[in-house]
Amino acid sequence: MKTIAVFGASGLTSSECVYQALKNGDTVIGLARTPENLVIPAGSGGSSAGSPLSDDKLTMIKGSVTNADDVAKVFAAGKVDGVIVGLGGKTKDVGETMLTDGTNVIMSEMMKNDVKRIAVVTSIGAGDSKDQAPFAFKILMSTVMKKIFNDKNNQEEAVAQSGLDYCIIRPGGLNVEAPTGVVNVIDGQAGSIPRADVAEFCLDAVTMENFPYIGKTPCISSVGGTGWVKDRSASARGMD
Repeated sequence: MKTIAVFGASGLTSSECVYQALKNGDTVIGLARTPENLVIPAGSGGSSAGSPLSDDKLTMIKGSVTNADDVAKVFAAGKVDGVIVGLGGKTKDVGETMLTDGTNVIMSEMMKNDVKRIAVVTSIGAGDSKDQAPFAFKILMSTVMKKIFNDKNNQEEAVAQSGLDYCIIRPGGLNVEAPTGVVNVIDGQAGSIPRADVAEFCLDAVTMENFPYIGKTPCISSVGGTGWVKDRSASARGMD
């Protein structure tokens, strides 16, 4: 079994990561500004969606990713095998550099604790994927979402230069539907994808020994593109 740290743990995608990891039998240590907001997610949770999420293998810590002391508490709570960064929030609420600053704090603590594997959720349109975004989304990126995309781009650059075993995940249009089980890596314009499927990809990125997208920035969608075969076996996840 693995111990996975999830940052931004109460968010829509991150809560899917927490929920699915626990279902897989893994231990989860989460950090969130408001841990009480963590609930069973709509996509994977079925009829239990919206209920408080608690588990003997779940430790939730209240804090900010930009506070080194708060982040250090996550790594002090257990021997972490992999890290998922799924940060969010409106720029006016969290600041114009929270994604980059918080991710740098997390990566610094990872290095102190000899943790190598990290999955970071950004967005279609970030980095060199601008042309993969739908036309209407490109307009938003250059106007009302300009500040958040500046932060996402800087976040991606910091991760790419970190020396860690990273996967920067750029999902297409996100929804909270039930998981499809389909995760396609897209070269062209991306379609939509449930957050539940993004979460499974994130978990594979930090648990699979030979995950094929380490050191890469895949854009993923449930529509179009090229599929890949996911191995969720005990052997692939180092549980033999």
